[in-house]
Amino acid sequence: MFEQIPSFDPWFPNMCFLRFCSLLLLMVLWMPAAAFAADGTVADMTGHWTGWVAVGLFAVAYVFIIAEERLHLRKSKPILAAAGFMWMLVAMAYHSLDHDQDAVELLRHNVLEYAELLLFLLVAMVFINTLTERNVFQALRHWLVTRGYSLRTLYWLTGFFAFFMSPVADNLTTALVLGTVAIAVGAGNAAFVSVSCISIVVAANAGGAFSPFGDITTLMVWQKGIVGFFEFFELFLPSLISWLIPAALMSLTVPKTAPVIPAEGAPSIKRGGMAVLVMFLGTIALTVALHQTLHLPPFLGMMTGLGILTIYSYFIRLDELRSWEPIQLPEVADVKPAKKPFDIFISMKRVEWDTLMFFYGVVLCVGALGAFGYLAKMSVFFYNDIGPTWANILVGFASAIVDNIPVMFAVLSMQPDMSHNQWLLVTLTAGIGGSMLSIGSAAGVALMGQARGIYTFFSHLKWTWAIVLGYAAGIAAHIWLNGLGPAQ
Repeated sequence: MFEQIPSFDPWFPNMCFLRFCSLLLLMVLWMPAAAFAADGTVADMTGHWTGWVAVGLFAVAYVFIIAEERLHLRKSKPILAAAGFMWMLVAMAYHSLDHDQDAVELLRHNVLEYAELLLFLLVAMVFINTLTERNVFQALRHWLVTRGYSLRTLYWLTGFFAFFMSPVADNLTTALVLGTVAIAVGAGNAAFVSVSCISIVVAANAGGAFSPFGDITTLMVWQKGIVGFFEFFELFLPSLISWLIPAALMSLTVPKTAPVIPAEGAPSIKRGGMAVLVMFLGTIALTVALHQTLHLPPFLGMMTGLGILTIYSYFIRLDELRSWEPIQLPEVADVKPAKKPFDIFISMKRVEWDTLMFFYGVVLCVGALGAFGYLAKMSVFFYNDIGPTWANILVGFASAIVDNIPVMFAVLSMQPDMSHNQWLLVTLTAGIGGSMLSIGSAAGVALMGQARGIYTFFSHLKWTWAIVLGYAAGIAAHIWLNGLGPAQ
């Protein structure tokens, strides 16, 4: 049976997206045609009928994606289908010009970019799933809940932990872990749970903006070699400001009363839990070191760390098998035991495949639009006509409506000629812009499901004005601290 539909009306954000798609389509058709595609070898095909159909397919796919909560159709499914059909259209357009091999090479280039990101994200997710299975996050949650802090103190602590956990654990995992804390201590106090969830979402997205491990968009910029690993830390203070301003405004509504402590036993961290945490941090250090010194792609360091984890998991499993006794179940009962010896492949099985397949569809769909020449047109319009600063600020608003992954991938595919600090600006805006709406980031969507009926689209929208103030202040802080440099 389907889950209960959230209390917010999902057709409101759908209408926003439809208007955005209409504007984008009109803009793409209106802009003057480029003479050549991005690689300069194939004539521009934005006027070809296949290009128009491809844009339409992409828009329709995204309507289904944003209606996921209403339709109960996983977001990866429509975008996967759209990606396949769009590249068929690319092949047809290129075939008409006898450039079949160019279409094949472009497709392989996009798949290679996705493969590197897939391997990186796969390892990160396996580590997070293993830490969850070993009760590391549960222990942190119990520690926060049972300290006897007031609701306002817990409000600030969950936001603080979200901001500093996200750069390592990613914004989605961080939001889910700390969201359970807010829900547990705020039972019966819907107002507290709502503003705490908003603060956690904003903090998790802001924290992910200054670390390649905190958000997929930041990771994409790092893997492209545009911004160095340690250079992202120039965004630390702007990111912090973008969370602190709305958090401070919302905190005025949080009472200082003591919460109701739930009656639950303290979860113990299972054998090897802290060792896995150390391995995860070591894997991050190895990945950064290999990329900085030997210029090897980041996925290699991550996959090496996964290899070490799998070897260590072998010994955890051996140890648990020695003390494990299978539960005797009736022969007629088709029931699996609740507890089993540790298996690293279960952690791999529980990876967010829907997210990874969604990412595949996005990369290929945006790549197809680039193959037709639409991204080259958009680059000229936004980064030459409007200017890089305003274009990068608009990226944040687009991220709140569409999603920051396709928006950032589109910017990277455009390859605009910008200064270093302009690239930092677009990384900042894409990372924190999704916080303006609850549907603008994976963290917000996940918490809407976790705090169903309490943290909703409209409860978040009520504080969008404060989040926009933080967004503007974060941009201003970046310009003041780091400058923007010449719009080269």
